[in-house]
Parts: sequence; C-alpha cells; structure tokens
Amino acid sequence: MSTRGVFAVLAAAVLFGTTGTAQELGPGGLDPLAVGAIRVVIAGTVLAALAWLLGAYRGTRPSLPLVLVGAIGVVLYQLGFFTGVRLGGVAVGTVVALGSGPVWAGIVEWVATRRRPSPQWLAATALAIAGVAVLTGGGRTSLLGIGASLLAGLGYGLYTVTGSRLIEQGQRSYGAMGLMFGAGAVLLVPVLLVRWPGGLDSTGGLTVALYLALVPTVLAYLLFGAGLKVLPAATVATLTLAEPVVATALGVLVLGEPIAANTVIGALLVLGGLSLLALRPAAGASSGDGGRPRRTWRRSAPTSPSR
Repeated sequence: MSTRGVFAVLAAAVLFGTTGTAQELGPGGLDPLAVGAIRVVIAGTVLAALAWLLGAYRGTRPSLPLVLVGAIGVVLYQLGFFTGVRLGGVAVGTVVALGSGPVWAGIVEWVATRRRPSPQWLAATALAIAGVAVLTGGGRTSLLGIGASLLAGLGYGLYTVTGSRLIEQGQRSYGAMGLMFGAGAVLLVPVLLVRWPGGLDSTGGLTVALYLALVPTVLAYLLFGAGLKVLPAATVATLTLAEPVVATALGVLVLGEPIAANTVIGALLVLGGLSLLALRPAAGASSGDGGRPRRTWRRSAPTSPSR
C-alpha cells in the first residue's frame, strides 16, 4: 500500500473534519442547503478551471456517463448529508453518512469490478464504523433522517469509485475531481438559486462559504484525488473515517464541547481500524484484493495493474 497515498487521504480527512467547526464559528442563521450548494458551486468551478489550466483534459476523452454518475454522487452527498443532519441531528447524521460511505464504496466497487473487498478492508471498516457509532453516544434519529444520511453515504461511495475509475481510464487525479465537482456544481446551481441568500449575503457568511469551498473542498479533494490514484476506492473511503475523529477533537478543543468516555472509546476504535488498514500487506500480496492480482477497470488490458 502506498504510504504517500495513505498520508494524502488522511490529510484530506483532517481538512474535511474542520467543516463542522467552521460552520459553528460562522454567523447564525446560515441555511445548510445554501451553504452546501455554494460550497460545491465555488469549489467545482475552481477545481475544473485548475485542471483545465494544468492541461488535464488535453488529449483525453472522459466518459460522459462516468462524469454524470460522479456528479450525481456529489449532489446526493451534499443534499443527503445536510438533510440528514437537519432531521437527525449533527452527530447521528454525520456518523451515518460517513460510516456508511466506506460500505457503499466497497459495494459499488465490488459491483463495478467484480472484485471482492479484502478481509483486511472488511475488518478495518468494521472497527472504524463501530468507532463512529460509539461517538454518537447512542442517540436516536428519525427513519427519514437515517435514510437521507444513507443516501449521502451512497453519494460518497459513487463519486469515490467513479473518481477511481476515471483515473484508471487515463484521467489525472485533479482532472477527475474537476470533472465530477464541476458537473456537480452545474447540477447544484438551481438549489443555490432557490435557497438564496440563506445568510450568504453577509461578510461572515461569505467568509465561511469561501473557507468551506477552498480548504475542506478544493485542497482536500486534490489530496483525496492523489490518494485515489494509488489506493483502492474502498480503502480511500475507509481512511476518510478519520474525519469524525478530527471533528470531535475540534469540537472539544475549539468549541469547548464536553468530552465523554464514548468519545475516547470511539476515537480509539476508529484509529485502530485506520491503523489496521494502513498496515502493509505481506510480500507479494495486493492491498486491495486479499493477495490476488488486481483486475483492471479496462477490459482491453486485463493483465495490467489497476493502480
């Protein structure tokens, strides 16, 4: 397993984890759907423009169906996440969305590649999901809220696997992110128009929106894409479960939220899962498929490694 790829994804997860704290430090009255929409509209525009300026799309013909699937994943995550948080609460909504993300990614990758997730991935994901479940403290939420958060997890799994496939088809990692988030931005413009201004017309609201778009989105997804370039999509999705640990720590240290036993136990379980996933496989084994040679997405070159 690529150590550099692991660190890139973990760095992205740290940046993702600042999202909730940034919103809490912003002005009151911000509409979460408007914030989520403008975050992707700005970030998608920047990512697409950056990729174009760096020549990511020269001489390449990305699959439009794949780009559309990735964009739908981006939209599902944003709308499902904020709806789930609104209906079920921040803790439960976030945990269900993020905790189900690796499972959805593993399932989508399994269906798309017919490659089973490795026992290492299954064990690491089980530990991490148990950890983020403990972090909620056993809170209850509505079935609709859970459903919306699961939809967000599906969206996350879709754009994670789709980004991996675009990269395997020859697209640069930042180009893949630009395509999916750029298309997602177009799809979310109507949502932004309907929910405008949602508190975004204030200096504080605009500052929060710019931070969320440029740091835990543009910068984080450039790191995320770099990780997708060298790691299986299911592994990347599991590594990003470090996000709720970071979010919890920031809540305690920055926002002054009380720390409880379930916080410590949950964080240790998540870190244990991430440590298990980060362990190098035995010599000759492949990190994504339990030691069998990986099968490429491209049927025209069945003997070439997928990453």
